[in-house]
Amino acid sequence: MASYNEISVSNLARLVGTPDCPVLLDVRINEDFNQDPKIIPSARRHAFPDVAELAVELKNKSVVVYCQKGLKISQGAAAILRNLSVQAEVLEGGQFGWRDAKLPMVSVDKLPPLDAAGGTVWVTRHRPKIDRIACPWLIRRFIDPRAQFLFVSPSQVNNVAERFNATPFDIEDVFWSHRGNQCTFDTMIEEFGIGNSALSRLAQIVRGADTNKHDLAPETAGLLAVSLGLSRLYRDDLAQLEAGMTLYDALYRWARDATDEGHDWPAAQSKP
Repeated sequence: MASYNEISVSNLARLVGTPDCPVLLDVRINEDFNQDPKIIPSARRHAFPDVAELAVELKNKSVVVYCQKGLKISQGAAAILRNLSVQAEVLEGGQFGWRDAKLPMVSVDKLPPLDAAGGTVWVTRHRPKIDRIACPWLIRRFIDPRAQFLFVSPSQVNNVAERFNATPFDIEDVFWSHRGNQCTFDTMIEEFGIGNSALSRLAQIVRGADTNKHDLAPETAGLLAVSLGLSRLYRDDLAQLEAGMTLYDALYRWARDATDEGHDWPAAQSKP
């Protein structure tokens, strides 16, 4: 049972992928990390001796720190952050506990290069509709919460990628794009190794809406309609992305927790 300043693997797993997910800090020493160079989805690496330098950034945020086993390194790093008024907990069992629960982990060799601030930068065509909103949601919830997204003219995506060291996605002839009958959202789930039953269900809906195959799932036409509506509500692509984050947060929670729930009228009456 987790102590007062620990969070269990099962409880953290329920938070990953949601807006309530804490900031995850992987403070494993390099030798331990190199034995298994994968991170918990949305985590970032940080050297444990320098954890105090994050105090200002992390103030008023919930933080979970993990090392290999959840012992001295993560316990000490979390204690330092708490001394600096950061709400920090330790992952019970550390990275081994997460791994042994057979939960997804992201291979760091799949991560794009980081900018000076330590985040990833992605670039795609402007005026997004479905895939170009779904993929940023996936990245921010499961890969890099600090990711930046650049929406530019289609003819300039590769030029901007080169000049600004950004990673292009959802255009032709790049790594992060459609493959066969799979859309870019599918590609990212597969390559990052973050698949679960809820994401698989959501991916089918995204694929159907993005490729105009409405027979893939009953919810496909609804996603298309809402996505097109958002694209007309917002002239600014970043404002549309923020609205789309809420849309995909709701769809993910439905796919994870509510697919067996219906709604009818009049409401079902309980028997006396």
